Amino acid sequence: MTPLEDRATGCVAGAAVGDALGGATEGWTPEQIVERYGGRVEGIVPPFNEDWRNARPIAPYHKGDGHITDDTLMTHALIRVYERVGGHLDAYAMADHLVPELMGERRWIPELETEALPLQRVFLAEKWIVARLHYGHVDPREAGVGNIVNCGAAMYVAPVGIVNAADPGAAYAEAVDLAGAHQSSYGREAAGVMAAAVAEAMRPGATVDSVVAACLSLAKDGTRAAIESVCEAAAGLGHWDGSFAALRAAVRPYDTVADTYRDQGLGARRPSRVHSIEELPLALGFLVIAKGDYRDTVLGGVNYGRDADSIASMGGAIAGALGGLGAVPAEWVDLVGAASRTDLVGPGLAIAEVARRVHDDDLARRRAHEAAFAGLDRR
Repeated sequence: MTPLEDRATGCVAGAAVGDALGGATEGWTPEQIVERYGGRVEGIVPPFNEDWRNARPIAPYHKGDGHITDDTLMTHALIRVYERVGGHLDAYAMADHLVPELMGERRWIPELETEALPLQRVFLAEKWIVARLHYGHVDPREAGVGNIVNCGAAMYVAPVGIVNAADPGAAYAEAVDLAGAHQSSYGREAAGVMAAAVAEAMRPGATVDSVVAACLSLAKDGTRAAIESVCEAAAGLGHWDGSFAALRAAVRPYDTVADTYRDQGLGARRPSRVHSIEELPLALGFLVIAKGDYRDTVLGGVNYGRDADSIASMGGAIAGALGGLGAVPAEWVDLVGAASRTDLVGPGLAIAEVARRVHDDDLARRRAHEAAFAGLDRR
């Protein structure tokens, strides 16, 4: 593998593994997780509720047992869009290509244990994409306005960072444009910053510190404040076990989701310039505590609970991009891939090839522009 392929596959497979491990603990507190599993989770575990079909009748998903969730389904869908377009994406690509990915072809859905349209699995905040763009014919650049503000766009935007590898500013701009069809406010902002984090992590010689610095240089408003607060708290902690109270205290002033995760107030997930999603700052916080180590970055998110699958998936994507595929425990990749009946490495190779082609096209455009501008600037 080239370094590009190594980091891209590490990012995509690392995100999927984090997603699968965190799916089992999503929605619960650290104390409930310890009680259910007899201690901290250290790998793949069964569902929190063994009677998963009846535990939540409206959403009977088989989380746990190594099953990827909608985070990975959406990530892989976005990679297929990049393969089809073969270039940079914008909000119109969401309408023209991602919508057909969600509603045009049945695929194996591990949590449903059957083939189904991805649209039938994704959360309501992602169904919004189809409702607004396909049925509502809304301008794609404005379609995200009105949706709940959450981590929905940030959770699958890592491929944008790979396509813009080593250029966080470009990744941020592309993700903000693309996510305008899905999210607004700090949800859209988080997508831009998450893509930037991956783009920086792809850079040869990148470090945890350079990733955080890239995020802080681009993040705006409450998103920037939350990342700074959480990473400052994380810098003084030695291990994810024992960190949860401090990290939650650091993000609490910016998070609109209550401490009782499933009990939301009227202000939850509403647009704001002073708030932030919780998931991205926490993913960066666990990355800081783990000093970039993949396993500890992911396990921190898994055992934190709350939106554990997205926290662990985002942290896994960044840590995987930093360390490459070898940083992601091979046994986890194999077990999650087998349990989910999904290739976790192939999509990373596919997006690396897209990134290579896009970079060549960008380079040709830059050279043409340089030549044209040079002609304008002669006396």
